[in-house]
Formats: sequence, C-alpha cells, structure tokens
Amino acid sequence: MNEIIFYDTLRAGIWDAVIISLPILSVALIAGLVVGLFQALTSIQEMTLTFVPKLAAILAVFWLSMGFMSETVSGYFTDTIVPLIEGV
Repeated sequence: MNEIIFYDTLRAGIWDAVIISLPILSVALIAGLVVGLFQALTSIQEMTLTFVPKLAAILAVFWLSMGFMSETVSGYFTDTIVPLIEGV
C-alpha cells in the first residue's frame, strides 16, 4: 500500500467520524448550555439536572440520526475500504 493511499484513507475515515459525531456533539453542547443557563438563573445545583436532559437529548438525536450514521459508515466501507481489499 502506498503512503498516499494510506493517508487518504485515514483522512476520509477521520472526516466521516467527524461528520457522524457532529449531530450528537452539537446537541449535547446546546443541551449543556441550556441546562447550565437554567441552573445559573435559578441557583439550582442538582447534579441529575445536568445529566438527565443531556442524556435524553443525546438519545433522541442518536435515534433520529441512526440511518444517516449507518449510511455514512456503509458508504465509507463500500467506497473506500472494499476497493482497497479487492485491490482495485
């Protein structure tokens, strides 16, 4: 395997990982900011208040974007990895 092919495959894999994780991470960030702002405004310092809404938001977005994630990973393997294995 050539170094150029290796690094291009690695770059494509890292980029797909970023694209796949972007919806979940952005929702976790927004939910954390909203809960943090709510806690700062009301002076409620309950630990479960930060955990439960963030977990619920992450699970909802994961459930909604599962098809996109599966399609992205499947496309990466069929377009990038399988041709390298076959030697094309």
